[in-house]
Order: sequence, then structure tokens, then C-alpha cells
Amino acid sequence: MAEVVLKNVTKKFGNFSAVENFNLRVPDGEFIVLLGPSGCGKTTTLRIIAGLEDPTEGEIYIRDKLVNDVPPKDRDIAMVFQNYALYPHMNVYQNISFGLQLRKTPKDIIDKKVKEVANMLGLESLLHRKPKELSGGQRQRVALARAIVRDPKVYLMDEPLSNLDAKLRAQTRGELIKLHNTLNVTTVYVTHDQVEAMTLGNRIVVMNKGLIQQIGRPKDVFDHPQNKFVAGFVGTPPMNFFEASIKREEHNIYANVKDTELKLMKEQVKILESSDLKSKDAILGIRPKDFYTKEDIGTTIPENFQKIEAQIDFIELMGSETFIHFKLDDTLAIARASASQDYHIGQKIELFVDMKNTHLFDKESEIAYF
Repeated sequence: MAEVVLKNVTKKFGNFSAVENFNLRVPDGEFIVLLGPSGCGKTTTLRIIAGLEDPTEGEIYIRDKLVNDVPPKDRDIAMVFQNYALYPHMNVYQNISFGLQLRKTPKDIIDKKVKEVANMLGLESLLHRKPKELSGGQRQRVALARAIVRDPKVYLMDEPLSNLDAKLRAQTRGELIKLHNTLNVTTVYVTHDQVEAMTLGNRIVVMNKGLIQQIGRPKDVFDHPQNKFVAGFVGTPPMNFFEASIKREEHNIYANVKDTELKLMKEQVKILESSDLKSKDAILGIRPKDFYTKEDIGTTIPENFQKIEAQIDFIELMGSETFIHFKLDDTLAIARASASQDYHIGQKIELFVDMKNTHLFDKESEIAYF
């Protein structure tokens, strides 16, 4: 079992805590993604697992073995770096085989392994080229091949796709998914790109300021963020946030954004009634996908949809869809709409909110009620 476990791991640089009380169990064969903004501690956590950084406190286990004092070369891990870290004076074959040569693996076995991995990643025709003769995507595949050929128990990947253009990133994501399905090796992957996290990870660990904010399956993290930070970080375009006052009338609860009154759903009311909501102020979160234009709804408006009036500030044409930017209570917001309609700046439109998918956060703690 190539399980990776971190227990109460903290890493301090002087008085600064890069990672604080980090606890995580990565089962054998899982692809887990550490996601967060720059400086949140995700790369430091990866380097601690690799043995490139020593934790200030806590324990790291790989395959049920405490590895705090085990050097990186003996941890049976392979790391793929952001800058690929290829040897410029070696050709592709030599770069891939270098780790095996250091282990004094017999030449015939090295040759067999290198050719198998090269075939897997489509590098057969590039084995005699130097890194400077390769494209960014080809260099990335060489870096992956060098890690795979060692047959490690754990892969550690530090933003390996960040230097690729958008089209190549999408293509390489697909290759990584197929690769993991084939090899089924425990993988810890670091990224600030939520699209990578959502498409690659079996689970996502959202981090901020050295702390774990939420751990869960991509869909669960997207649909049920535990706090405002997660809600705002996961999702493209990001969630819209509005300051709201909570008003109770008999058995109903309303979230009022200035002059706009939005009635909460029965299920949401039940959650609030059983919570410790004491303040009249909260933060209402609505994803762009949960705004609908009248043209997108059709003639029948579902009962969970509530109307607001907006004036278009500006428009982003994305090809298959349109992002409408508008203001609600002086807060700039984004609605996703069909590209089949024409809109113009200054146009007044009706938007409908799918209240079933809205989120409410405590104004002080920013923890989600729903």
C-alpha cells in the first residue's frame, strides 16, 4: 500500500507559518490535488512529503513508514517540477534513463523500460533529441516519462502544466488522467488552477494561508463550499457575493440585497432555523451559472426562480456563452447567459436567480450556512 499520511504537520520559517497543523490521508492509488493561491503553503507541503523540506512539527508516513528522517532518494517517490528540470546536455533517452543508471539498473532492463514509457507517452521519435529541440509539451512528457520509468510508489507533481499554453494544458490534462487510470499510482498534485483541480483530482484539498479550508470530491467542493474563501476560489467565473440583510416574516425568511428581496427556499429556511444565526447581516453567494435571462428560461418560470432587474455594465462574448456584467446594490456581478441572444451595454434586463442553488455565509466568520 502506497498510502501517504501527514499528521499535525507544521512548517515555520522564523515566525512565519507556511503550513499550519496539516492533517491528510491519501489512500493508495488516489489522485489528490492541493489547490490554492500563491503563497498558501501547497508547494511547501509537497516538498515536505518529498523530503526537500523538514517539518517544524508533525509526522509524515509513506507506506506505513515514518519518513521524517528518511532522505528523498530513499522515499520511493518521483517528483515532476514546474520547470521540468531536464538535463540540457542529455538527449531524451538519457534524461529518462538517468535515474535508473544511478541505481545501477542493468542496461537491457533500462532500454526496455525507457522504450515502454516512451511508447506510452508518444516520445519514440524524440529519444535522440536534446531538450532545446523540444516544444513545451514534449519537454513536459519527458519529465513525466523520467518519473514513470522509475516505477515509484508515489508521484509528486508541482504545477507541471503551468508553463504550457491553454490548448496544450487541456490536452496534457487528458493525458494525465489516462496515465493515472493506467498506472493507478498514488499522486499528490499541486496547482493554483481550479480547472486542473476539478478535472484531475479524485479529491481536492483547498488551502489558504497555510491552513486546510476544505477537503472533498471536486463536485462536493463546488456545490457545497464550507466557507466564503472556498466558494470564491473554486469556480470560473467566481461566485458573486452580496451583502444581505436577513428578514423574517412568519414562516418565511428573505435575503434582502438593498431594494431586492429574495425569498429563501423551505430547505434553506430549515437550515437557518436550526443554526445559530443571530445577526441580521449575512453574505449571499450566487454563481454566474445560477442567473438566467428570460430568453434562457422560456415561457414557464420555475417556482424556485426569482426575478431581479439589472442594467448591463459590459459584456464578454465567449463563443458558446456570454458573460453579462451588471451591478446589484453597487456590487459588480456576473451572469452567464446563452450566446444566442444579442445584448448591449446599458441595456436593462430581467435576470432570474435559481434560489435552490444560492449560498449564505455568516458575515463575521464567513462560514457557510448552506
